[in-house]
Amino acid sequence: MPVTTSYPGVYIEELPSSTHTVSAAPTSITVFIGYTNPFWLRAPDATPPPFGVATEIFSFAEYQALYGGFFNSPWLPDYMGRAVFEFFQNGGSDAIVVALEAGNYFDPTKVPPADDTGKAVVAATAVMGTGANNYTLTALQPVGLAGPPQSGLTMQLIVSNLIKTTADDDTADVTLVYGSTVETYRRLLIDDLMATLNARSALALVSKKGTVPTAYTGFEGTTQFTYASAPAQGLTAINPLAYGPVFAANASLDKVSIFNLMVLPGQTNSAVLAEALAYCEGKRAFYIMDPPANAVADTLAVGMPGAPAGAATMKDIWDGGTLPVSANGAIYFPYLNATDLVTGAATTSPPSGYVAGIFAREDQNRGVWKSPAGLETTVLGTTGVVPWGNMTNPQQGVLNEAGINVLRTFPGIGTVVFGARTLVSENVAFQQWKYVAVRRMALFLEQSLYASLGWAVFEPNDVPLWNALRQEVEAFMLGLFRQGAFQGTTADQAFHVTCDSTTTSQADIDNGIVKILVAFAPLKPAEFVVIQIAQIAGQTQS
Repeated sequence: MPVTTSYPGVYIEELPSSTHTVSAAPTSITVFIGYTNPFWLRAPDATPPPFGVATEIFSFAEYQALYGGFFNSPWLPDYMGRAVFEFFQNGGSDAIVVALEAGNYFDPTKVPPADDTGKAVVAATAVMGTGANNYTLTALQPVGLAGPPQSGLTMQLIVSNLIKTTADDDTADVTLVYGSTVETYRRLLIDDLMATLNARSALALVSKKGTVPTAYTGFEGTTQFTYASAPAQGLTAINPLAYGPVFAANASLDKVSIFNLMVLPGQTNSAVLAEALAYCEGKRAFYIMDPPANAVADTLAVGMPGAPAGAATMKDIWDGGTLPVSANGAIYFPYLNATDLVTGAATTSPPSGYVAGIFAREDQNRGVWKSPAGLETTVLGTTGVVPWGNMTNPQQGVLNEAGINVLRTFPGIGTVVFGARTLVSENVAFQQWKYVAVRRMALFLEQSLYASLGWAVFEPNDVPLWNALRQEVEAFMLGLFRQGAFQGTTADQAFHVTCDSTTTSQADIDNGIVKILVAFAPLKPAEFVVIQIAQIAGQTQS
């Protein structure tokens, strides 16, 4: 604001700054798209899970609160819950979840189900009191089309520590157990058991029968049972068509200002993958692809005990040409050994959730320019790759040349990501985008400059603007150079920024266009370490 001068002396006038800076864009905000717990029940008046809505979360606890956490079902694998858990476990910190609703498979208004619904639930009942003083609580938790009752998980509802105080504030402890998940609630008012559990539990919907007894003469214990009925005909567990609306223009995800990585846990439908890759290209994001569930390392593994049905080698599947390719994606193989966190049983998990966490960890510790691979990328939450995914160095060499990134388990080290190539690495026309780190570095620069240079829109298109843009971008690139983000020992070797009459012609000016050329020398991984050994003969050391 101009000052008003009146007396001889010194005046202070604060001037607005005309300088601008480029802010570094985030690099590991990860979108997860898939089926969350379709059996999650909450109180009827609770906010429903935000199906189809892109929702940002910062921990697995938030995922549990919104989507019900893990589930177990023989017809719908819980790839989504495990992938989100594995992401945060391995270093991820910022995720965006788009949940697909499995509404065709469970109708929460039909609990308990009629025989012909094609649905199934497990339930547990606790009976308090005897005779006329009989008060029953029932906890219901659907578990999918479980077949015979013995194949379904059991819900336990345990009411204990009944404390008689006055007529209106008797209390009890309540424990809900579903597989390996336990919820414990202490000193709940008997009158409010149902309402309190329905408001707080992520495991079950509780109903009551009878009235609160005036006196507790005994506690009859906990009974457990499973409802099961024949599957409805024509149902499929995962519908590829459900993914299309997520990628539609003006859908919820389309309105997210920025994300960097995308994971569709366990999804290998070629049409869905192609759509996801195209979407990532338009959003300057990178797609982490899972291998087909039936992929194995080699022909000997095809007949290995425990190998997936319809097993085929990963190389044969790749050569079949059914998987789409793009510079904005990479595929990782094989599946990993994991633990079903509902049942505690051994299971297998697609690698994408783990790998996304590794991407985030390396970005935080080293920078997006460091390839997310190598012996330092120890994968947490697994005992190793599945037996039919083990391979020798020469076998990995074949897959590596094809652009298939492998996870390997090494003695004394653990399981690590041991590949760093994009989906187009074997195509000579795309050699500049052969490596994951190089492609992601370019996307990072694009995101950063796109988000920071909006101030230049509608500024006078002449030398002062060109100088300002060049200086701003050069300062940003110089900061990255000092962090070791580029090749070269000097800034001139590492990058160039040009914005002048050689990049912006008079025709461009007449059309309202200003052009900035940003060139950088990317860091490429030392993928092959060659040790040369020679003998020194007949020479004297001085």
